[in-house]
Amino acid sequence: MPHLKQSAKRLRQSIKKAAVNKKIKDGVDYLFHQFKKSLAEADSSKSAELAKKLAKAIDKAAEKHVYHANNAARKKSRMMKKLNSTATKK
Repeated sequence: MPHLKQSAKRLRQSIKKAAVNKKIKDGVDYLFHQFKKSLAEADSSKSAELAKKLAKAIDKAAEKHVYHANNAARKKSRMMKKLNSTATKK
């Protein structure tokens, strides 16, 4: 336990912020799993729709500093690479 008043407040704030960040990350992870599932089912229209939603969710998370900007860009790049590779296989 913190001894100082400001340390106790910082601990409370960090716990709250971690909970908010976890909720945002879980939402992105859920969309990513849905996206991967749609790729496995070879449903291109659903995959494209989920890619849009996922990109938007990643951008919002980066805007709120849950993800670093480069991390968000890397996630979106890998997502689009997977989407485009399945589109060219057909």
